[in-house]
Amino acid sequence: MKDWFPGKKLNTIHAKLLATYLLLITLGTSLMAGYILWSFHLYLMRTREADLDNWTIALSESAGDALAEMNLQQVELLVKRYGAPQNVTLRIFNQQGRLLATSDPQLDKKITDWYKVPGVWEALQNRPQQGVAKGILSTEDRLYVARPIVRNGQLLGIVRMSITLKQVQNQFTRVIWNVLGTLSLTILLCALISTRFARSLSKPIETMQNFAIRLGSGDFGDKLEIRENNELDQLATELNRMSERLASLDQERRVFLANVSHELRTPISNVQVTLDALRNGAYEEPQLRDRFFQTIENEIKRLSRLVHDLLDLGRLEAGVSQLEQQPISLRNLINRAVGTMEPRMQSVGISARVNVVDLLLQGDPERLLQAILNVLDNAIKHSVPNSQVFISGYNEGKLAVVKIQDQGTGITENDLPRIFEQFYTTNPSRQGNSNGLGLAIAKRILEAHHGSITANSTPNQGATFTICLPLTRIIESTDADLL
Repeated sequence: MKDWFPGKKLNTIHAKLLATYLLLITLGTSLMAGYILWSFHLYLMRTREADLDNWTIALSESAGDALAEMNLQQVELLVKRYGAPQNVTLRIFNQQGRLLATSDPQLDKKITDWYKVPGVWEALQNRPQQGVAKGILSTEDRLYVARPIVRNGQLLGIVRMSITLKQVQNQFTRVIWNVLGTLSLTILLCALISTRFARSLSKPIETMQNFAIRLGSGDFGDKLEIRENNELDQLATELNRMSERLASLDQERRVFLANVSHELRTPISNVQVTLDALRNGAYEEPQLRDRFFQTIENEIKRLSRLVHDLLDLGRLEAGVSQLEQQPISLRNLINRAVGTMEPRMQSVGISARVNVVDLLLQGDPERLLQAILNVLDNAIKHSVPNSQVFISGYNEGKLAVVKIQDQGTGITENDLPRIFEQFYTTNPSRQGNSNGLGLAIAKRILEAHHGSITANSTPNQGATFTICLPLTRIIESTDADLL
């Protein structure tokens, strides 16, 4: 119960849980206690009413015998025997409503009109009456019964008995205090249990809250451990996965920034060095000047390609790049890509062998062409002279599958899992010709079309890239071309 001490600031979650438990417990136990008290009071009243009713029935029989014999002494004896001035008042009237005998003569001397006394008029009309009313000339509540005395169908008089409810009220008061004491003890015990239970629920939530705050602050090194065997375990597992993913993304971001800095620094440094050389006199020599200008132009083109690829990749990853949706012939798409690369392939002595089923796709033709060109460009760069690049296309279920296979040296097992990463190149010596973004962009384009790309390789036997895209339908049979 240390959380209840003055000055101790309750945790918000713990305080809300505890307040909710106590409110529900107090409400539930109060309703139950109220129902018990109401039921007990009703039981006491009905019991007293039944007792009073039985007494008046018995007294009406005895009083009827005495009235039938006109024995008023016997009537007075009955009243004195069963009446008690303090708590039981017994009165017997004749058929005209005149008082014949009373257990409280001092009080009854003050009554001038008995017809105003509750139950007397109704009983004289041969109608038994029962209820609770104020005492005669007092404010005390009393339970009364007024019953006609009848013999052989003739009204001989009435008997009226009333009892004070003080005894019932005193008894009921003792019950109330007992119930309230039990209720307070129950609430106290439930509060102790609720405090522990609320703490057991709020503690893991507080832990996850602090963990989330640390994640928001960029601290991805922690791991959340909660063993509750409930939904909180699942939530903790998902938070740990999110933390790992954020740590991975943060690392990728750092590597990306480092790679971008490196890729930008090299051409800028080359341009700066070249400009310094020109400024220091190289401009006077035509051949050297032309070569330096060509270097500047090449580096500017390299920077332009890098910036374009970075912007392209950023738009694809952010999902803001708008993709057209139109029917595309897979064969025409492959033929366009091969036709674009044909001059370059011829310059290095590489040919392409195409065997593609004409399938109908849905998507952005220019973006898909860019993806295939990037993959084909990678195959050409890693092919050996006088070799072939094999391109095949076919349907597999509801997918269009395109395979691009080169006859190069292949991709090592260490490099294979990372070839679709940004700025990653399998041969560092080729970084001057490649910025390592081509395959990453191709992968993002294909994923934006709900497709995929994978790679496999055998050492010294080339690499095979497999592209899968959703298929619309088959247009015609296969066809083979040699380019």
